[in-house]
Amino acid sequence: MKSALFCTVITISVVSAAGSAQDSKFPPKDQQIPAPECLASRGLWEGGSKPCAQNEHELWLADITHWRNERRIRIGYDGSRYDLPALKWTQSSFMQPQMMVHDRYFYDPVAGKYTVDRYLDDLEKRYGGIDAVLIWPTYPNMGIDDRNQHDMIRSMPEGVAGVKQMVEDFHRRGVRVLFPMMMWDQGTRDPGMAWPDAIAKLMAEIGADGINGDTQDGVPLAFSQAADRIGHPLAFEPEVSPSDEALAWNAMTWGQYEFPFTPLVDKYKWLEPRHMVNISDRWNRSKTDDLQFAFFNGVGWESWENIWGIWNGITPRDAESTRRVASIERAVEPFLVSKDWEPMFPMLRYGVFASRWPLESKTVWTIVNRNEYDVEGDQMEVPSSEVTRYFDLYHGIELKVQGRPGRRSVLSFPIEAKGYGAILASNGAPDETISLLMMKMKAASATRLSSFSHEWKVLPQQIVAIPATKATSQAPPGMIKIPEADFLFKVSGIEIEGSNDIGVDVQYSWEDAPRRFHEHLMRLNSFYIDEYPVTNAQFKEFMDATHYRPKDDLNFLRGWSNGTFPKGWEKRPVTWVSQEDARAYASWAGKRLPHEWEWQYAAQGTDGRLYPWGNEWEASFVPLPDKSRTMRGPDPVESHSKGASSFGVMDMVGNVWQWTEEFVDDHTRAAILRGGSYYQPQGSMWYFPQAYRLDEHGKLLLMAPSMDRSGAIGFRCVVDAQ
Repeated sequence: MKSALFCTVITISVVSAAGSAQDSKFPPKDQQIPAPECLASRGLWEGGSKPCAQNEHELWLADITHWRNERRIRIGYDGSRYDLPALKWTQSSFMQPQMMVHDRYFYDPVAGKYTVDRYLDDLEKRYGGIDAVLIWPTYPNMGIDDRNQHDMIRSMPEGVAGVKQMVEDFHRRGVRVLFPMMMWDQGTRDPGMAWPDAIAKLMAEIGADGINGDTQDGVPLAFSQAADRIGHPLAFEPEVSPSDEALAWNAMTWGQYEFPFTPLVDKYKWLEPRHMVNISDRWNRSKTDDLQFAFFNGVGWESWENIWGIWNGITPRDAESTRRVASIERAVEPFLVSKDWEPMFPMLRYGVFASRWPLESKTVWTIVNRNEYDVEGDQMEVPSSEVTRYFDLYHGIELKVQGRPGRRSVLSFPIEAKGYGAILASNGAPDETISLLMMKMKAASATRLSSFSHEWKVLPQQIVAIPATKATSQAPPGMIKIPEADFLFKVSGIEIEGSNDIGVDVQYSWEDAPRRFHEHLMRLNSFYIDEYPVTNAQFKEFMDATHYRPKDDLNFLRGWSNGTFPKGWEKRPVTWVSQEDARAYASWAGKRLPHEWEWQYAAQGTDGRLYPWGNEWEASFVPLPDKSRTMRGPDPVESHSKGASSFGVMDMVGNVWQWTEEFVDDHTRAAILRGGSYYQPQGSMWYFPQAYRLDEHGKLLLMAPSMDRSGAIGFRCVVDAQ
């Protein structure tokens, strides 16, 4: 570990030295180029803010232009990939959400169909629609079993054919589609070919347009070459900043910015004006910085709300700002790839910043007001001309040049606090696209952004009711009676991300919002619980008696053949059953799935122990972990008698996860899984984590039975007692 760390330090030092070898007073910091010093906002104790000297902007622009020219030479830059017709769409892909496949607006599990129009109509209504979508079927569920990242796509409803049709539905609405690649996924099933070829093949099969490189600091050239070889070029968009050289084949990137008062210039956009950046700031509840930096740089925004099933919704003000920013950017898109882009165009008012975008005989300015107050009056000086006309695109009106002392010509217009402006200079009347934009913006800007609420609100959840069974006074066969008791239900979620923010994990009926940590004293009535998880043999009895066949049968009882389980598996827990499948079995048996607190009480008793047998982990009391890339299958249920709880309930921990509650909010469904499993894929911290402790639970995002079924999830049932 120390050697690896030493090598890392050496590598970083060499890279830093190489980057600083260029002669520039404004070298980039990560992905952003600093502004002129005179534009920095400083308090008096820091020396105060100073006005810019007459030639300070020109010197700064000359410096960063020299840096760009030299940098292109140093990296041997070739921008020919941006000329590919198949990738032209990236240059106007301004609004791109990351969408969980579990979003209820995207798929209707009751109707059993994708609802792309419903999803897009909602975004159109709330913030003006999108240009591309990053569809996310993998993390945080991946690693629950041995399905790799592509198996997760193939597990989506209707398989590859259904996914292909869904992609076509997005294309029909003019929306491009990306999927993620996870090169950290080296612990699940081997794809059987090199990953660049596997990705290219599947994306061509489903008709996808691009790939987001999750955790990638640049997507290597080999992936673009693999896609090109089969005639289906893909746009690659790494999450983390790539090398400058890799800009030639990474047509898009995320922008994970710092947001000082003064906007900073995006390094990649400056090196290649046709490059698209989608600013990603997922956890921030205000998106004003994202939108203002995007508008200033002529780039886009990752309008990401459903973060691993945690809803961070866009406020009404940010939604309306998004609508206006996107409307302007889409209308002036040809300007925003101008090779003559001039950032930090000199403005007349403090805290107002602009970029100038010349294109042939016309020019557009994109403007942001970083102040927390309105700025009105003279905003920018322009050349005096009898033929040039100026149009305020934000307010949808034509402006008249105002004369000022010293033969100065200025444009005067208002910009709202933390607001936006856009100006077009043209020698003639606006074309149809601009005219339509001005009509739209005149109507929109009549309502101030400040009139829209900027209050962020948590999305409430509801627990799905579990109907009681017919109460009995006698223990059904194979079940154990659990006595009534006062029980301190104390449990926490094991989500990898989200910290302790409100909205993480779930919301029980006695809580006012979702949160990670839960504690509640409750009175539990007596009930009966299965001694063991339901086995293959028991589930076959149900199948034989009912001829049950789910409507969505993809992955149902995967591994079974001709209506029966593999030889010798009769006493192993049944897996590859969805929560719906488990409920169907329970209903047939006159039982139900347990409430989570019932499951925990049966495993823990009333003394708060951490494991069914006590407070110390005993590896010999549970199945041997399977750390391979393909699952061996769970152990027979009678194999680990020492793992019994104080009530004698077996296999509560470490063999298969077990279905309990379901939670739902307006956008996501999720199930609570208890007990952990024997399967532990290796090589990454991002796989679905285990929860062997009795004060922890797993939260599995639900989409459809085909996706939800897993080789590591089984279930046990309960019956209410008289």
